[in-house]
Amino acid sequence: MNFSRILVPIAGAALVAFAWRSYGWAGVALAVGGIVMWMLLHFTRLTQVLKRASKRPIGYVDSAVMLNARLKPGLTLLHVIGLTRALGEQLSDKDAQPEIYRWTDGSASHVTCEFAAGRLAKWDLHRPTEAPAQAPAEPPAA
Repeated sequence: MNFSRILVPIAGAALVAFAWRSYGWAGVALAVGGIVMWMLLHFTRLTQVLKRASKRPIGYVDSAVMLNARLKPGLTLLHVIGLTRALGEQLSDKDAQPEIYRWTDGSASHVTCEFAAGRLAKWDLHRPTEAPAQAPAEPPAA
């Protein structure tokens, strides 16, 4: 269970109660103003990330290798979208857990990310195999 969904509102209510007890209505106004500012900062970040992602093709990333190097377990989908600056190509069914997204670069390398409960659980970098250079069948005539 994700306790932050429960603890964050409880902490906000406790902050407002503490502000009321310590400073009265002025404290409540200050605490509520701080909470609203915090929520607006998160909303602004969300809209900026999605605004940047809307200008790129779905599932595209500049370099899959660099994305692979920057990923770490526990990142949120929003953070990964911020890293790639593009929405991922959804491979899993809608609203199915775990969510699976793929980002591909220009060289056909791709990173497939699996998100469990909104957090990055695992990822896999796939690079296309290079065809071995073929030696000429006959040496050039001299």
